[in-house]
Amino acid sequence: MAQIEGSSVLVTGGASGLGEATARRFHAGGAHVTIADVQEEKGQALVAELGSRATFVKTDVTDEEAVGAAVEAAAAAGPLRVTVSCAGTGWPQQIFHHKKGPHPLEIFQKVIEINLFGTFNAQRLSAAAMAENEPNADGERGVLVNTASVAAFDGQIGQVAYSASKGAIVGTTLPVARDLARYGIRNVTIAPGLFDTPLLAALPEDAKASLGAQVPFPPRLGDPAEFADLAAHIATNPLLNGETIRLDGAIRMSPK
Repeated sequence: MAQIEGSSVLVTGGASGLGEATARRFHAGGAHVTIADVQEEKGQALVAELGSRATFVKTDVTDEEAVGAAVEAAAAAGPLRVTVSCAGTGWPQQIFHHKKGPHPLEIFQKVIEINLFGTFNAQRLSAAAMAENEPNADGERGVLVNTASVAAFDGQIGQVAYSASKGAIVGTTLPVARDLARYGIRNVTIAPGLFDTPLLAALPEDAKASLGAQVPFPPRLGDPAEFADLAAHIATNPLLNGETIRLDGAIRMSPK
C-alpha cells in the first residue's frame, strides 16, 4: 500500500472545497502536501496555516508547464506517492433552450478542458514521476485519485457539459489503471454526490437543507472531510484499483 506518512502528496484544486479537505487530511497523516491551484491567496493562506510539510504552487491544470512544475515541486519534497485531482468547474445550461439558443461551444470546451484535460494532465505527469519511485514491498510506486461526480451517471437537465466531463473521467479509470499496472501505479476515481462545498456556499441554509434531505441516508449534504477520508483510504488499500466509487448516501439524481 502507499504509505502516507513521509510521502509527498499532490492535490490539484487543493485550496478550497474537496481539495482543501484532502490536503488537510493527508497533511494530518504525516505527508508533505503540495497544493496546486489557481487561487493563490487561498492556497498561500492554507500553507501558512498548515505550516511545515506544505507547499503552494499556482497551477492552471490545463497548462502543461504549470502542472509539470507542480509535479516537480511535489517530487522534490519526497517520493510522490499520491496525486488527488480535485480541480474542476461547471456550467449550468441546456444543449438548446428556446430563449438562450444552442449551448455555446466554447463554454462546453472550457468545462471539458478543465475537468477532463486537467485531470489527465495531472495523471500523466504524476505517473511519469511515480514510475521513478522505488517500489514498496507490494511492488507499488503510487496511486492516482480522481474526482468525477454522480452527474457522470445521473446527469440532470442543464448538466450536459459537466456530465460529459465527469463521465469521461469515469471512462478513463480502468484503461489508465491497466496502462500503469506494470509500473505498480493504481488509478481510482471517486464520484461524489451532493457535498457542502463552495459551489453551494451561495445558497441559503434552508436551500442547502432541502438539497440534503434528498439524500436517502444520511439525509444531509456530504462533508468534504468524508471525501478526504475516502481518498486517504484509497491510498492505503492496495486492492482498490481501476474502479469508480460513488460517495453519495445512495442518492440517484432526478432530471431536475
